[in-house]
Amino acid sequence: MRKPELVCPAGSLPALKSAVDQGADTVYLGLKDAATNARNFAGLNFDQNTAREGIRYAHSRGRKVLMAINTYAQAGDVARWHKAVDTAADLGVDAVIIADPALLHYAAKTHPQMRRHLSVQGSATNYEAINLCRDLFGIQRAVLPRVLTLPQVEHVIANTDVEIEVFGFGSLCVMVEGRCLLSSYATGESPNTAGVCSPAKAVRWVETPAGTEARLSGILIDQYKQDEPAGYPTLCKGRFAVNEETYYALEEPTSLNVMSALPELMRIGVAAIKVEGRQRSPAYVTEVTRTLRAAIDAAFADPQRFAPKPAWEQALGKVSEGQHVTLGAYLRPWK
Repeated sequence: MRKPELVCPAGSLPALKSAVDQGADTVYLGLKDAATNARNFAGLNFDQNTAREGIRYAHSRGRKVLMAINTYAQAGDVARWHKAVDTAADLGVDAVIIADPALLHYAAKTHPQMRRHLSVQGSATNYEAINLCRDLFGIQRAVLPRVLTLPQVEHVIANTDVEIEVFGFGSLCVMVEGRCLLSSYATGESPNTAGVCSPAKAVRWVETPAGTEARLSGILIDQYKQDEPAGYPTLCKGRFAVNEETYYALEEPTSLNVMSALPELMRIGVAAIKVEGRQRSPAYVTEVTRTLRAAIDAAFADPQRFAPKPAWEQALGKVSEGQHVTLGAYLRPWK
């Protein structure tokens, strides 16, 4: 049984340092070059100076840095994505996380010494797809979409020599990653092309006598009472009127939390456990990294008697979306 890497998000330099200080084995980041990574929000991501400082900080402490270049290059603008790969190589990251097959080909051809990971945005849910990317592009790790059961994850691992990384904590998506069309339906932009889900320029908050309306490109996504905390408007997690009832018609806000399944993830050979949240605060990164570091170490030391501590559950509950957690697709008792 192997101890999986703890892979944590870094949307900013303070978040990167927090993750490293709290025990992350690996951090992942993106560049401030608009559309080449799927967390393209104002105030997030790294220019070359902050990236160099962050990489130096992590490497000096024996940690690894991955760069997400996980959107799909657009016709007529491919050079921007090629430049991002070249920048990653120049900065000395430990691996690039790529979804676009053409970009994987470019990275393998131009920088063969740099590790290549298949992004979750590549939407590979079976070992055949993963092995094809290994044979064609030399990938050494694949991040699985959050739609597989644990037995299905085990089946993938048993049939490939590519390292498998799974999500362990963070916001869930109703879509198979890499195949979302909802945000582009409303705004003309999607995480796969422009690096954003619900771009900030399309978001409007409207104060009304009944409370605050959250709108996306004019579409009413939700309405909050005066004292009700408001979530960031996304189509998949909005409340809509359906047959005279108003509720979360597509997906209720909740967070994935695999803490109780850590021994099983280790048994089946998961190489890395990833935390979602480059768009979140350094405080979120600190809390989640510290808690999962302790839990993973405890589960590896004594998997037979491992049980999540109430303090760990409470700590992660405080930073969970909607204050709810789930094992998601990993556990389907009806299947």
